[in-house]
Amino acid sequence: MSLKVSFDYVKKDHMVSFEENKERVSSIDKMINERTGEGHEFLGWVDYPVNYDKEEFERIIKKAEEFRNKYDVLVVCGIGGSYLGARAAIDACNGVMPKRGRMQVLYLGNTLDPNYSHEILEYIKDRNFCVCVISKSGTTTETSVSFRILKEMLEDKYGKEGARDAIVAVTDKEKGALKSLANTEGYETYVLPDDIGGRFSVMTPVGLFPIACAGIDIRAFMKGLQDAREEYSSPDIYKNQAYQYALQRNNLYEKLNYHVEMIASYEMRLKTINEWWKQLFDESEGKLNKAVLTTSATFTTDLHSLGQFIQEGSKILYETIIYVDNPSYDVTVPFDRDDLDGLNYLAGKNLSYINRKAYEGTLKAHSETGNIPNICINLDKIDAYNIAYLFYFFMKACAMSAYLLGVNPFNQPGVEVYKKNMFHLLGKKGY
Repeated sequence: MSLKVSFDYVKKDHMVSFEENKERVSSIDKMINERTGEGHEFLGWVDYPVNYDKEEFERIIKKAEEFRNKYDVLVVCGIGGSYLGARAAIDACNGVMPKRGRMQVLYLGNTLDPNYSHEILEYIKDRNFCVCVISKSGTTTETSVSFRILKEMLEDKYGKEGARDAIVAVTDKEKGALKSLANTEGYETYVLPDDIGGRFSVMTPVGLFPIACAGIDIRAFMKGLQDAREEYSSPDIYKNQAYQYALQRNNLYEKLNYHVEMIASYEMRLKTINEWWKQLFDESEGKLNKAVLTTSATFTTDLHSLGQFIQEGSKILYETIIYVDNPSYDVTVPFDRDDLDGLNYLAGKNLSYINRKAYEGTLKAHSETGNIPNICINLDKIDAYNIAYLFYFFMKACAMSAYLLGVNPFNQPGVEVYKKNMFHLLGKKGY
């Protein structure tokens, strides 16, 4: 098992009883597996790691290799779950700086901000770029507006035939505006399955194609999903750590009145994982005037901005910490003869060692002195396998957590309200 959950920094009077809840958890597990609960039609992700389309998977690998050999930049055009999972995996595995010799992946269609959009468009106009557009319907405003612009740029740059080869679409299997356009123009297409919602879709072509274009091994990624599926298949609360995490966060919210969960890591490259996690839980649980509000931080950076509140502010939050045990790289602190900064006591030590001591000291400060419950998730290392494993862990925990809360994990009716208002103000017909 590449992932371990620890409740050592949750005080005994804050810990949920596994024994008292084992039948409840087992019952929900049965509901998930037999697909009898609310939103059951969107549980396709549970078995997707073994039921995925093998032929399509090979096509993705082949097309991604073609794109990497032919283009310098991939623009992923999508919003929410249509890009966050891929970006989280790419940022985690490839790091925060562009890598020489690797295709650069940029993101558009995730905002209506004219300044950001202009910067991306200006950056790519003189570069050899291609596009992966991701939309179930093909009518999502942010994505569709951006894709219209990108499509025109590609056709002006490469001509109709060249643009066709430079665009792939991930969309519905049979219907929708994007599917119709892809059929008309001859774009290569991959399927966003009907029974998997956007925030659970990173394991599908939605995530797999951009991840493969970034030079990340999607065979290892899929293996991580498969092993996690097996690991978190048990209905036994004493064996299933995804369910333990879900049950504990439910207990902190419903029984102990903690209304905010802060996820934090000690790795800059996991910042987008935090963003994906926030969508997963907030969009899945934030219904019927219920649920924990999620927020995030990156330590030690944010200890210098948020640390004071966490330590001594109002007791509304608990922390979930992701700590990576084995960093991919390390840096050693040099000796300085004058020692004006007083840091020679660290000379010869690696940043990984110093970072771990910061982690251990912060856990003690927040949990013991600050009285903040801390749930610890230790990940072996950052690579395609382990990041996929982490994704599945959170997905399975989220489904359990939402059902424990009594809400449908797989719809998002509240999201439509702002859209209706926006469409009315923009003058869209019918609004």
